[in-house]
Amino acid sequence: MKPGRGLAYAAFATVCVVWGTTYLAIRIAVETIPPLLLTGIRYTAAGLIMLGLARMRRESFPRDLRTLANLVLIGTLMAGVGNLAVVIAEQWVPSGMAALLVATAPFWATLIERLHANGERIDRRSAVGMLVGFTGVGLLVTPSGSAGHLDKHFLIGAVIMQLGSIGWQWGTARAKYSIRGVPFVTSIGLQMFFGGLICDAVGLAIGEGSRFVVNVRTGTALIYLALFGSVLAYSAYIYAVGHIPTAQMTLYAYVNPLVAVLLGWLVLSERLTVVSIMAMVVILAGVAIVQTSTIRRRGAVRPEDGIEEQHAA
Repeated sequence: MKPGRGLAYAAFATVCVVWGTTYLAIRIAVETIPPLLLTGIRYTAAGLIMLGLARMRRESFPRDLRTLANLVLIGTLMAGVGNLAVVIAEQWVPSGMAALLVATAPFWATLIERLHANGERIDRRSAVGMLVGFTGVGLLVTPSGSAGHLDKHFLIGAVIMQLGSIGWQWGTARAKYSIRGVPFVTSIGLQMFFGGLICDAVGLAIGEGSRFVVNVRTGTALIYLALFGSVLAYSAYIYAVGHIPTAQMTLYAYVNPLVAVLLGWLVLSERLTVVSIMAMVVILAGVAIVQTSTIRRRGAVRPEDGIEEQHAA
């Protein structure tokens, strides 16, 4: 194996493992840190680090007000709606199940893509995949599928996560069609920074500052999310997607939930039932059908298209 190829697969392994662990880290961090400030601090810090890297790379910063406004909106949709929804939901939803609910993101991506003027049509294979996937979600929100966690808060969390998926995919679609000429690292850094800053402002405005408590356990989780979940894994993804075939890169979408479910079971003793395992298999089968259909239609997926999957990064 060539050295560059080996590094690419190491980066891919990093994405598979680290993004899968972020659900556990969120579940731990939210024990004492309020959702908005948890999301805001994490993304503000990650954004500043990415912007520092962009400056080291001598990337140019956008000065056009319309471009900056789009970056603010995209950051708000992806961090302030998409990832915040995961954080809010994980106050009631076990981390492994949260990862499975997020796995439906490709379905929303397909629907939002269809709504765009130049978007792709939904073929029969994609429609079947979405139906299969949402059937798995239906299994997950039953008493047996939720492993005894089913109550109004669990259901609210499940709905919030689907709304978050819509926000994340809407932000991604807007970035795909509205952002032009902004260097990639700079674009990601500004999106993270603006999205985090808005979460910080809203969190402080509604009084989360008085409830902000950090101990060794939750503080470590927050640092892990910012440095490893956002900066390291994202950088690894960008490197890997440029060196590994698309068909292989899409495998991370299946590995992440498996890692999250396993860690939730091992570390937090989150229960697994036969029905919840069945739900996981059905959801991932639906994702596989939709993604293989997308790959067949496009022939190849561009790096910026591959970033459409929602994650906890």
